[in-house]
Amino acid sequence: MESLVVTQAINVAYEVLILAALVLGLAVVMGLLNVLNIAHGEFVMLGSYTAYLVQKAGLPYLAAVPAAAVVCGAIGVVVERFLIRPLRYDPFETLLATWGLGLLLRKLVELGFGRGYRSVDIPISGSINIFGEAYPTYRLVLMVVSAVVLVALFVWYLRAPTGARIRAMVGNPVLAEAVGIRTRQLARNTFVAGTAWAGVAGVMIAPLTPVEPFMGLTLIVNSFFALVVGGMGTVTGLFAGSAIIGGLQSVLTAAVSPTTAYLAMLVLSILFLWQRPRGLFPRP
Repeated sequence: MESLVVTQAINVAYEVLILAALVLGLAVVMGLLNVLNIAHGEFVMLGSYTAYLVQKAGLPYLAAVPAAAVVCGAIGVVVERFLIRPLRYDPFETLLATWGLGLLLRKLVELGFGRGYRSVDIPISGSINIFGEAYPTYRLVLMVVSAVVLVALFVWYLRAPTGARIRAMVGNPVLAEAVGIRTRQLARNTFVAGTAWAGVAGVMIAPLTPVEPFMGLTLIVNSFFALVVGGMGTVTGLFAGSAIIGGLQSVLTAAVSPTTAYLAMLVLSILFLWQRPRGLFPRP
């Protein structure tokens, strides 16, 4: 019984941290730019396929991290310039546009790789004993990396000059432009950073999930659930939403079934949209 509790506790922590890492790119774009990037899951999918190609080429797995960031970041530059910017970052119009973009990316990947599943070998094998229970080393590494990235983001956003400029742009873009902040360039860099990180997140999860063209659909739904519950535009909301949705998914999947877990997350998100549409920790 104790071993089961320890394993489940670690699984909950893993689900929460990985979900937070996956949501991060969407939270940056949606929370700071008011752009609901429906194609976020497809950028994660592209990162996973990049990892597959890097490993197939016989290169070190770590090489997939900069490769995925470059691939997804480059696509993000094109999308921002020719799709998002002409729509003036309008939330509804960009939602429809990125929905079409996601469909296009899925079909292009399907054309190039087919609909079959691709597998990526786990780069770090073995397990580590935690309180007498063996747990996969790679999962523990992902948990540590996710925690470090999230804490670093929190500190950077609060203390770095760029973080202050982003907050100013979000709070009052006209005034920010008047005092010399290049809001257009800053918005572009923010969007590109979100897409690049989505690619890196795809590299992280590729060895643990089947890589296929439609894998992004589930990811975008879970990410949206986390943002609805936690609130958009704040690091605290990102943590809170990921903890609630990730924890709920992990516990109910183990105790009941994945379908029940998904239904519970859906119901919870609907309740939040109805009673607290800005989430627990919305942007002021």
